[in-house]
Amino acid sequence: MRGCGGARRRLGSGRDGRVTASGRARGAEHPPGGETAGKEHPTPSPTSRRGPVVAAMMLAMALAALDGTVIATAVPQIVGDLGGFSVFSWLFSGYLLAVTVTIPVYGRLSDTYGRKPVLVAGIAVFLLGSLLCGAAWSMASLIAFRVVQGLGGGALQGTVQTIAADLYPLSERPRIQARLSSVWAASAVAGPAVGGLIAAYADWRWIFLVNLPLGGLALWLTARYLREPERDRAAGRPRVDWRGALLVFASGAVLLTALVQGGVAWPWLSAPSLGLVACGVALVAVTVVVERRAEAPIVPGWVWRRRTIAAVNLALGALGLLMVAPAVFLPMYAQAVLGLGPVAAGFVLSVMTLSWPLSASLSHHVYRRVGFRQSALIGMTGATLVLLSFPFLPYPGEPWQPALLMLLLGAALGLFQLPLIVGVQSTVGWSERGTATGSVLFCRQIGQSLGAALFGAVANATLTSRLGPSSGDLDTVSRALETPGAATDQLRRAVAAAVDHVYLGAAAAGALAVVALLVVAPRRFPVLKDEDGTA
Repeated sequence: MRGCGGARRRLGSGRDGRVTASGRARGAEHPPGGETAGKEHPTPSPTSRRGPVVAAMMLAMALAALDGTVIATAVPQIVGDLGGFSVFSWLFSGYLLAVTVTIPVYGRLSDTYGRKPVLVAGIAVFLLGSLLCGAAWSMASLIAFRVVQGLGGGALQGTVQTIAADLYPLSERPRIQARLSSVWAASAVAGPAVGGLIAAYADWRWIFLVNLPLGGLALWLTARYLREPERDRAAGRPRVDWRGALLVFASGAVLLTALVQGGVAWPWLSAPSLGLVACGVALVAVTVVVERRAEAPIVPGWVWRRRTIAAVNLALGALGLLMVAPAVFLPMYAQAVLGLGPVAAGFVLSVMTLSWPLSASLSHHVYRRVGFRQSALIGMTGATLVLLSFPFLPYPGEPWQPALLMLLLGAALGLFQLPLIVGVQSTVGWSERGTATGSVLFCRQIGQSLGAALFGAVANATLTSRLGPSSGDLDTVSRALETPGAATDQLRRAVAAAVDHVYLGAAAAGALAVVALLVVAPRRFPVLKDEDGTA
């Protein structure tokens, strides 16, 4: 083997479609942590240049995370220059939609064509979208180019996580995954601050143009140093289910549009919402029929037939849902209830980015003793208790109180998410790892979209009941917070009640994740062994 991907030599395929190396049986041994073990593909050779590849992955991950939030604080400047205030929310929604619906497609393509061409193409598309965004002449063009960015961003998220599993054996994966988690968390939280600084001291177009040198460096490092195993030419040209990819994209886009715009652009029970939901459900039904008949489906059935992957899909979907509570509603709580400014409110949330990567990097000490499922159960149980405790904070309280809860929440979620991602990646071979990784990340993104819609409705209902139908909604609160002294005691108490209810909903999502792991996940993940016999 020459390269970073862990060469696949003689591969056999079981009747359930699970790839095994040299036809050896799975579940023959029990590595530390009680996980059942089979044989994984060989680990990278000593000549692999992992350092530059890791640098490229961290740059790519930072770009994808930053561009999800970086324009948040630059919206006034963008709207002042281009107009289009009524549709500016699509600057966020368009990017999110494109990233979400393309993640499973890129996962399958990386298993078919290899990680390198998919990542290189994704970075190139992302940079093209960034260049076009910097040259946008209207709000409509900027939204369209943000979608182009998102089409590349979907490749960055899923493929980077897959390459990390290819590069490192199971015993070392917590370290690289912790690095990627820290980059993602720091970039996502720092995005609004970076966007505000650029908008304040330079033209807003530089928000997108600064991606070009960073992305160019990531592209060069990937093209220069990432090596993959030689593909078996005797197997013929790989076949891709493009019809299925188009259907996955279309059904996901329609349903996510209904979730993102429902209750915002139109009422939930209006004709547009009901029509989009009906169309999305019909497209999903067609997609299922087509994918079941496809020779090489984009979303293969084994993603849901295997208990381990199905359970992790459900659990990470619940994680995406509950993460909306701190990410979206805590800054509003900090400003309206605690009276903090935007920067200080961001710091209350950012403490979570300190404990999450640290907990993730240490999680292998837990899951190697008790197993992947048990480690995740411990983490999510702790997270659920933290979320449940939020409504018991005193009113108005001190900033350190929610900050302490976020510190504990980050520690709990680091113990939850990373063992599940590492566990799933370790139960499949190279030829299925991209699809499995894309599946769990896709479910997490869907959870975030569902959470934004669901918890937004919960918050609006609470505000309406406290403030009246004419003044009780999130938009009214946001405008009031922009005016110094406009947050009356009645408004502050209403916001506190709304955020309390959202956190209770997030705790319910955490409980659903616990149930999914207890009921669906096997007690021991069927882990494949590395070539050196470690697991």
